[in-house]
Amino acid sequence: EHFDLIFRKTACLFSVCMRLGAILGGATAEQEEAAGVYGRNLGMAFQIVDDVLDLTASENVLGKPVASDLREGKVTMSVIYALERCTPAEREKIATVLRERAFNGVTHGDILQILNRYGALEAAHARAAQYADAARKAICTFPDSEIKRALLWAPDFVVAREK
Repeated sequence: EHFDLIFRKTACLFSVCMRLGAILGGATAEQEEAAGVYGRNLGMAFQIVDDVLDLTASENVLGKPVASDLREGKVTMSVIYALERCTPAEREKIATVLRERAFNGVTHGDILQILNRYGALEAAHARAAQYADAARKAICTFPDSEIKRALLWAPDFVVAREK
């Protein structure tokens, strides 16, 4: 369900944009399809990393309050991963923030400790890296060109970005 939301929220847009670019560039039907697959996977990686950064980056880097997804009651992959593994007391801490949409009695640091204890942030990064790899593989049959090299670089940038 969460990955479907990411697809509809971000990856669909990336996919459509890549397909349109392929069409406008005179790509074959196979290349158009591959570009769409590339965009979908790049968009999935982008959104997963964006969700991790929302939890881990500073307000100065983000340009918005940290953990805004939690404050808005949004459950991201990292949070789901931790919720599936944490103790009932830890689950209640996370649920309190989601329910109250604020850090009242539970700090952002408390939530990060829980996420780190269960490797939730690393798991999200690993999943983003899988999507990035799938994006690169989608265009492996494209002829070598400057554009292909840029497209092969983009997934690495998306996964490694810090803002």
